[in-house]
Amino acid sequence: MSEYWNVMVPELSVTEFKKSLSFYTDILGFSVRNQRDNPEFAYLEQEKVQLMIEQIHDDSWNTGDLLNPFGRGINLQMEFSNIAPIYQRVKNSKISIYRELTESWYEVSPEVLSGQSEFLVQDPDGYLLRLTQHLGEKPKI
Repeated sequence: MSEYWNVMVPELSVTEFKKSLSFYTDILGFSVRNQRDNPEFAYLEQEKVQLMIEQIHDDSWNTGDLLNPFGRGINLQMEFSNIAPIYQRVKNSKISIYRELTESWYEVSPEVLSGQSEFLVQDPDGYLLRLTQHLGEKPKI
């Protein structure tokens, strides 16, 4: 069986590679699929969520000035089978939570709602991450 590779994987430019790597691995629980130096880069994964981080460098693909918080106007939704342990690690680390853990139901058709537990947190550079756990669907009343 071949390894799973997402067909779309965000690559986040980071200001302090080691700090970002620690955030994603130690706090959020990602593992390093592969890593290289010069520039510092890591391909990260957890369940079927994959993302890349790379230290900002002179040859980065930046289209403009990077001002904190990075990634303004976007949130990266990441679905996991169980977000409770991730949420607890974030809380224990004293990292500020952008939006506390909540249950949300979204209309997916005129008759159906799809639910998820979710919380939002910003990474060390300000990228907004929405960590979710699917709760199933129910009829819209």
